[in-house]
Amino acid sequence: MGMRKKRGTGENMRKKLIAVVMSTLLMAGALAGCGGTKQEATNEIKIGGNFELTGGVANYGKQAVNGIQLAIKQANASGGVLGKQIKLVLADNKSESAEATNAITKLITQDKVIAMFGPATSSNTIATVQVSQDHKIPLITPTGTSEKITVDNGKTRPYAFRSCFIDPLQGTIMANFASNTLKVKTAVIYIDSSSDYSKGLSQAFETVFTQNGGSVIGKEAFLQKDQDFKATLTKIKAMNPDVVFLPAYYEEVGKIVKQAREMGMNMPFLGADGWDDAKVVEIAGAAPLNNTFFCSHFSSQDKDPNVVKFIEAYKQEYNQEPGVFSALGYDAGLFLIDAIKRANSTDPEKIREALEQTKNLQLSTGLMTIDANHNPIKSAVVLEMKDGKQTFKEKVTPNL
Repeated sequence: MGMRKKRGTGENMRKKLIAVVMSTLLMAGALAGCGGTKQEATNEIKIGGNFELTGGVANYGKQAVNGIQLAIKQANASGGVLGKQIKLVLADNKSESAEATNAITKLITQDKVIAMFGPATSSNTIATVQVSQDHKIPLITPTGTSEKITVDNGKTRPYAFRSCFIDPLQGTIMANFASNTLKVKTAVIYIDSSSDYSKGLSQAFETVFTQNGGSVIGKEAFLQKDQDFKATLTKIKAMNPDVVFLPAYYEEVGKIVKQAREMGMNMPFLGADGWDDAKVVEIAGAAPLNNTFFCSHFSSQDKDPNVVKFIEAYKQEYNQEPGVFSALGYDAGLFLIDAIKRANSTDPEKIREALEQTKNLQLSTGLMTIDANHNPIKSAVVLEMKDGKQTFKEKVTPNL
């Protein structure tokens, strides 16, 4: 019994000693961890970037990231934000929705970012917005245009924002352009009935064009991947409208415009950013696209001093002309940096409030004010096709 008792006492002492050592080590580790976090928080502001860096739309993601990185580099070179340097932590969503969800989860839970940029496409952004809402981390998509990103079942998502205008706004802008610049009175709308993008644009165009005193005298439809449009074009030609509004993507646009011109339909054709691709010229040919106009988010030919300044800085940094995705990425960077400064805090909730209160912020693509649905009220550019080349026509601000 005595020996057993002594051995038990020794075991108890060893257990206590181990417990003390482990407690000391854990405390030291915790203090080291706190010290590291404190130092990190003092010296840098971590922002996440969830983008399509590989996969089918990698070009979109890479362009947007270039713009964001330029905005951050300029801010850091000017002393940073709140005395801290901004660090962009990138994750590749591989142009896939599931990967986009994984990427934002990692950036928020492991990298501890206080705000998010991206993704570039609407579908990938929609796949991530609920994660940002659940963790209460502000998210800004530079180029996702779907209304569903910022509004869910009629309610504004509190942590979702964008630096590009939404699809219906393009319809509004082109209706104002038709009425105020071209001064036309009648229009036919020719939509892709398989596309929500096309439907949304057409509804907005009709509403505003009618409010402006114009008349939509006919509507026709086609399906994506159609090849022969002459039957419906014959109907449109017989209506003899002043303009045809064609809210569709470049592949069908090129074929429709080419066939329309072959049939002697020489009136202006109007469109939106789905036209904004060099392949439209390959499909339609240069001459048929004369007297066509479409809106987009940015033009490198815009002589606005803010645009010129951005283009010069971008060319110096990357040795190439910026595209629309780069400009909108840059704008997203300016948008968030401005909000952090006005919030005077790295607290995500205070940043969210500052983003929401953004008004008349000067960006590379013009002044921007955020509306109640977290969408920008901003100008768009209207481009005219001349001999196969995009030519800056004007900046148009929606009447809202």
